[in-house]
Amino acid sequence: MSSLANDTDTVLRAILRDVLGLSEDQVKGFDNDTGLFGALPELDSMAVAGLLTEMEDRLDIMIEDDEVDGEMLETYGNLLTFAEAKRAA
Repeated sequence: MSSLANDTDTVLRAILRDVLGLSEDQVKGFDNDTGLFGALPELDSMAVAGLLTEMEDRLDIMIEDDEVDGEMLETYGNLLTFAEAKRAA
């Protein structure tokens, strides 16, 4: 894993912990297949806006409305892949 990818993973886990109020242990246990939207009761439609705002701020990326879909938020792996691609662009 490149240092940027590793950094993105670390930052993304911190964002999920902070925005959703999850425990450190719960977030550490996330893998690529961990379900997010629809699987975590904390991640509801209201929390998505806060999550995306924090991602933009902390990862220094811009997320357009048309880039946000259910697939991106379905699993931790999908969200991480999206964030890494945005940072690499």
